Amino acid sequence: MSEEELRNILEAALLAAGRPLTLPELMQLFDEAQRPEPAALRAALARLEAEFAGRAIELKQTASGYRLQIRGRYGAVIARLWPERPQRYSRALLETLALIAYRQPLTRAEIEAVRGVVVNPNIIKTLLERGWIRVVGHRELPGHPELLGTTREFLDYFGLRSLQELPPLAELGSLEDPREPDLRLELPEPEAEAFPAAGGEPAEAGVGEQDAPLSAGDAVLVASPADSLR
Repeated sequence: MSEEELRNILEAALLAAGRPLTLPELMQLFDEAQRPEPAALRAALARLEAEFAGRAIELKQTASGYRLQIRGRYGAVIARLWPERPQRYSRALLETLALIAYRQPLTRAEIEAVRGVVVNPNIIKTLLERGWIRVVGHRELPGHPELLGTTREFLDYFGLRSLQELPPLAELGSLEDPREPDLRLELPEPEAEAFPAAGGEPAEAGVGEQDAPLSAGDAVLVASPADSLR
């Protein structure tokens, strides 16, 4: 099998799948007699990634495998094809998600201690329903409170292969914590997937929590994870 044919097969599979595909899944595309070695498959994927350089579509490796997707900067333009209102998330939800991502595992009480406000149960419910967080255990304290951590779906949504790819915390005077004061919580901007699934108009998530108004000294999340054309 030629290198060009190998790349064409991989490209066709990734376009058709509409989700990340792992190396073992990609290997199953080939008969045993023509099945490439894992190193050859990775090399073909690397060449395919290079071929998409400068184009609106890119090959992205996430925690769940490889996928073809629209580059993030074209997401707003492509969103015009789907007139439904995009998902909007409150600052309270984003800060809660960021705290879990950077300091996991931690309990709801620990989140409240850092943020200084009670966590609205709807925020945790929304994050669980989105599949971005999960219960990973229980703290050895009275009541055995749940420990929360992020999921593979969280990494996939934000285009990350692992938590090590999260951007570093920058200092800014808010969200004071006696262990690690003056933190600014940042998340990378989600990428727009190439093949969004059809769906109805989503409701705003985590809007109910009553926080104080934003001020110049408050910490903000650099990215606003609006639904990335899913």
